[in-house]
Amino acid sequence: MTAPPLVRVRDLVKHYQRRGMLRASTESVRAVDGVSFAIPAGETLGLVGESGCGKTTVGRALLRLEEPNSGSVHFGDIDVLELRGNDLRSFRRRMQIIFQDPYGSLNPRMRVGHAIGEGLRIHSVVPKRDIPERVATLLTEVGLDPSAARRYPHEFSGGQRQRIGIARSLAVEPTFLVCDEPVSALDVSVQAQVINLLTDLQQRRGLSYLFIAHDLAVIRQVAQHTAVMYLGHFVETGPTTEVLTQPHHPYTQALLSAVPEPDPSSQRQRIVLGGDIPSPAHPPVGCPFHTRCFHPLKDSRCSTERPELRTVGATEVACHYAED
Repeated sequence: MTAPPLVRVRDLVKHYQRRGMLRASTESVRAVDGVSFAIPAGETLGLVGESGCGKTTVGRALLRLEEPNSGSVHFGDIDVLELRGNDLRSFRRRMQIIFQDPYGSLNPRMRVGHAIGEGLRIHSVVPKRDIPERVATLLTEVGLDPSAARRYPHEFSGGQRQRIGIARSLAVEPTFLVCDEPVSALDVSVQAQVINLLTDLQQRRGLSYLFIAHDLAVIRQVAQHTAVMYLGHFVETGPTTEVLTQPHHPYTQALLSAVPEPDPSSQRQRIVLGGDIPSPAHPPVGCPFHTRCFHPLKDSRCSTERPELRTVGATEVACHYAED
């Protein structure tokens, strides 16, 4: 990472308390169990993994849409988790989110112009008389006609609604965006358009992204660095080209084998993982992946001792036998 970190996260933990069948009993769901990373200014960290691994919780905890149990989040020199009241409210201009479901994230009773202008009014970004002009500029910037401001969300396609969501996030002029699977609900052709838009906006505005996705082909396009997450833990991190071309962790290898291959003559073998993802309420002892691992050297150490991230080649890997 050449640029200095804009966002630094250390040992982030988020557990949820869930009631059992007996009301008096509760169990702790370990959604995020101690992850650390840094995102340089103007760059993108791709966060990938199966559904339920904790990716979205990481993004929401960064923005304090969910309050972490422990850990630290620094934005430049600001300790985000220490902010309270008006300080937290004014800071939210700096970090915004693009949600996965573009329709569910918009108020169906609110015109698009009002939805985009809401942040401008709350944070007094521009005088009230200038809000319609700023909304029109934002709509143009994301590829929509300014007349869209007078319409309601149900009058747009999924791709158009996601552009509206992007415009709303950009309205308060943030420098960091959490992109929570922003293209997973869109058609493939529309996905490419939205990805190109986000890439262009990043270059023009100098934005930093945490890009959450389950599609490694998308991560390959947008991210300079990638973190692979499994059951609340990072199992492999590093430069995207290294993680996706020379993966050391068995889980990363399995994810890559599932990426569709456009060449029909390709002889790549699909790795099918056995079993289900363990419950985050009852994670396995030792390596979190050992119950599904296919590594030929897997032994009793894997089921008793949890591996920590360590440098293997150009990446960091949480596997006792990554070199082999």
